[in-house]
Amino acid sequence: MRSLHNSLHQYQFINVCAARLYFFNAPIKPSPFKIVLTETHFYMKKNQMLYAVFLSFTCLALLGSCKKDKTSDAITTDDKTFATDNARLEQTFNDVQNIADEAATTGALSNFKTTGGGAILNGCATVTRDTISLPHTVTIDFGSTNCLGNDGRYRRGQIVLSYTGGYRDSGHVHTISFNNYYVNDNQVIGTKTITNMGHNPAGHMYFTVSVNGAVVLANSQDTLSWASTRMRTWVAGENTAMRLDDVYEVSGSGTVTRPNNHSFNINITSPLKIALNCHWIKQGVVEMTPVSPIQTLARTLDYGNGNCDNQATLTVGNNTYNITLP
Repeated sequence: MRSLHNSLHQYQFINVCAARLYFFNAPIKPSPFKIVLTETHFYMKKNQMLYAVFLSFTCLALLGSCKKDKTSDAITTDDKTFATDNARLEQTFNDVQNIADEAATTGALSNFKTTGGGAILNGCATVTRDTISLPHTVTIDFGSTNCLGNDGRYRRGQIVLSYTGGYRDSGHVHTISFNNYYVNDNQVIGTKTITNMGHNPAGHMYFTVSVNGAVVLANSQDTLSWASTRMRTWVAGENTAMRLDDVYEVSGSGTVTRPNNHSFNINITSPLKIALNCHWIKQGVVEMTPVSPIQTLARTLDYGNGNCDNQATLTVGNNTYNITLP
């Protein structure tokens, strides 16, 4: 209501500006009467002209502020949508790797079953491993209809993993692709390539990860495109039989392009914490620098301080917004 009230006042003021400017700039018709200009008349006319100039600049400034307010509102809406889109891409492709890792090493998906029983995803997903053909393949088939996982997400279609050599061997490369694979009716396409780099000086196994993929949104059929190069470090749980105690830290950069052709360079300034016992990214900071249009402000997406929840904060300039992660 306050915004509407202010807009009405601005509209009324602009009308007054227009009327007064017309009055001061209207042509003077010849008068049948003789007019004698005195010094007082001269100063009055001069003051009127100065007032007209002042009024002109005031009206132009007001019109500019109205246009700026409208642009600011549009950018704010785009910011919030972009933050959600970026989080969706991060989550979707991290989730795919977690599924592929478990399927390749155990031949099952126990961590992705629903709470209703022992079968993976209520029995609607099967894992087929071919270790005879080269390259080796692992096919994770969720079926042709949606299946609800214990993370609250519906999946259907196939994740296909191809690799040679030992899955956990240093130097090993495996590639993930998709066959009509959907998460919550959003189609996942493209490839993800992971290379095992062995152990770093701290003793943690780490991987380089390259993604060239996209997500086609179910509600609009718009496409979110993503290209990235990351480092994924296994910081906890490597030496245990359980997978739910596994924790990874992800760093690196990439580029995201939204359906409106707005592109952003993505740089992880504080590592993203991926814990397999949490359905969302728990921690980390991503800086998003606009590529197109270049006049828009940089953004910072903060996933929080380590709590397992679906909340994050987006900072644009001096403004901060709460974001609900998909």
